[in-house]
Amino acid sequence: MDKKTVADIELSGKKVLMRVDFNVPSNEGVITDETRIQAALPTIKYILEQGAALILMSHMGRPKGEANPKFSLKIVSDRLSEILDQEVTLAPDCIGAETAALAADVKPGQILMLENTRFHAAEEGKVKTDGLSEEEAAKADIKAAQDAMAKELASYADVYVNDAFGAAHRSHASTAVVAKYSDVAVAGLLMEKELKYLGGAVQNPERPFVAIIGGAKISGKLEVTEKLVEKCDTIIIGGGMAYTFQKALGNKIGKSIHEDELMDTALRILADAKANNTNLLLPVDNKIADDWSNDANTQIVTVEEGIPDEWEGLDIGPKSMELFADAIKDAKTVVWNGPMGCFEWDNFAAGTNAICQAVADSGSISIIGGGDSVSAVNKSGLADKMSHISTGGGASLEFLEGKVLPGVACLNDK
Repeated sequence: MDKKTVADIELSGKKVLMRVDFNVPSNEGVITDETRIQAALPTIKYILEQGAALILMSHMGRPKGEANPKFSLKIVSDRLSEILDQEVTLAPDCIGAETAALAADVKPGQILMLENTRFHAAEEGKVKTDGLSEEEAAKADIKAAQDAMAKELASYADVYVNDAFGAAHRSHASTAVVAKYSDVAVAGLLMEKELKYLGGAVQNPERPFVAIIGGAKISGKLEVTEKLVEKCDTIIIGGGMAYTFQKALGNKIGKSIHEDELMDTALRILADAKANNTNLLLPVDNKIADDWSNDANTQIVTVEEGIPDEWEGLDIGPKSMELFADAIKDAKTVVWNGPMGCFEWDNFAAGTNAICQAVADSGSISIIGGGDSVSAVNKSGLADKMSHISTGGGASLEFLEGKVLPGVACLNDK
């Protein structure tokens, strides 16, 4: 990695402003998956051990530029306080006079957490235009608002650390613009680890290189699938997105999720795979249901048999599991993004679990890319068998596509 990290700079006696990705899932005020909090702990502990004062900032959810208690980071500050066994003070806002005073007062070894950065529209490069005329709204200077927010955030500290890989593909005030106003801007240990594993997969993967692409829709993973066709030895496509390919090939898919407008694209991807000598595998059978429910009636059908009109595919079938596992067993590098079916329901989790087991057994450098894939691996109990579980879904995909991530590009070069 050609960017400086926290390990490359002096931190003793400094104030550090650190962007983390604490956009954790929760239910009725209880965190349901703290993977992102745990992933940030090495950098947090390192900074504190070096004798620095730490100011954390993050977004949570989509509060649409307004303060909303539903998206407060209090549940995170409380949980982090429990994990570290020390007080984590939550500021009332991420900017403003009261927050600035708290930031000025934070001492070495102490932690201040700023409130949700997305409580301000300027974070995402937007401005509030409520109550303005059309002419006034058109004149509203979005860039100036974002710059002002970023400049204020940077003023709180001597050093800016970006450890939020999950938000690194966003050019937001707290992820990228803040670096412009920071004398020192470096990567955290999690960011370094993410770039090391994903960079290796992009630039110089050990082969055979296998990509597993699943999830509901091809539209969200179209670009990365097209890029991986050029890089991989084998691509496995499962989940809901496989039915667009199946329909494009003339197979009956019943009520299964699909995107008619992308059937031509699916055929082009298949043709490109053939032209690149990339082995592209689709399911050969499916577990189908007569209702969108864990308790639905089910049956296994082959692709040739097709799915009846009133049924839909909710998982891959046993022959597909064998086919995919056989393709994975000799892999040296595996990148996986997206489940094979509705793994949240026990009756349709077998396909995703089979992939988890196959990746774990392969002994490959395995990179699990964000979102549902992480949940699936955690649910399977095989997370400790994976080389790297990425905290960034969208960021992982964009990095694998070869796109520049603003939250990385803004950091100081070595």
